[in-house]
Amino acid sequence: MSIAIEAHDLRKRFTSYERVGFLRRRRVVIDALRGVSFKIKWGEVYGLLGPNGAGKTTTVKILATLLIPDGGYAIVNGYDTVKEAQAVRRSIGLVLYPDKGFYSRLSGYENLVYFGRLYGLDKSTAETRARDLMRVVGLESAMNRPYEEYSLGMRARLAIARALIHDPPVLILDEPTIGLDPLSAREVRELVRRLSKEGRAILFTSHNLWEVEEVCDRVGIINNGSMIIEGPPRDIKDTLGLKYVVEVEVMMNGHVETLREETPNPAHTLRRLINDAEVRGFNVVRVRINEPSLEEAFIRVVRNEGK
Repeated sequence: MSIAIEAHDLRKRFTSYERVGFLRRRRVVIDALRGVSFKIKWGEVYGLLGPNGAGKTTTVKILATLLIPDGGYAIVNGYDTVKEAQAVRRSIGLVLYPDKGFYSRLSGYENLVYFGRLYGLDKSTAETRARDLMRVVGLESAMNRPYEEYSLGMRARLAIARALIHDPPVLILDEPTIGLDPLSAREVRELVRRLSKEGRAILFTSHNLWEVEEVCDRVGIINNGSMIIEGPPRDIKDTLGLKYVVEVEVMMNGHVETLREETPNPAHTLRRLINDAEVRGFNVVRVRINEPSLEEAFIRVVRNEGK
């Protein structure tokens, strides 16, 4: 079985009421998901992207068995999220933002042992697993410090350790680096990549699109409850026709000038610009190729959907 997670035609509708006048209320229907489908392979990091209110959190909660879809289905590690919810919960490690589940006066190690026991591990196994995970996430030197003394970066890594305490094959990480300093965020990203290389399937959400592009093998962009486009970041940018920017700095009449051109074929354009500069007798000082970013792709997709 090469597919770890499959979401097929997921639909979810929420109903609320808003006040109209002093005594009346009006029923409001929100279609949070309108047929979202995607698959995640084993050993893959899949980024789920979308603006606020697009349906990301609803999708995550359905995969984690916290919500029941109104239509469609989701399969995690071969188990249906509705019919086999308990098996799904045993198969996943979940990190949700914001995380308020740790006990502040217990140490990081004691927290992990506690959650290991909740997952049904015997005391000895939970203690061994907790020690091993504190080392894996780089918190071995702080394992006996109270959780309340942990920095945001340490708390983020401990949350991932807790998600791994029962050794699940699937991880669902919702905004695991939000609020972290650059060094702590990088440590979390490196940890995510190591875990994927162990063969785990990882669903990763973030508003940091540079981070998503760095850590994810494939991404899916949803908006207004629908999957708009998915694939490797490079393929998405190519599909949308985003262009590279080629810059060649040349020495011209005693000062540096920049030749700049947008192109879908950077190698060909670079050769041509360098050749043109040399033919005209200019010395090439520096060349630069700027690849289009996932952020540009995201903005174009969302804006096009809004038209």
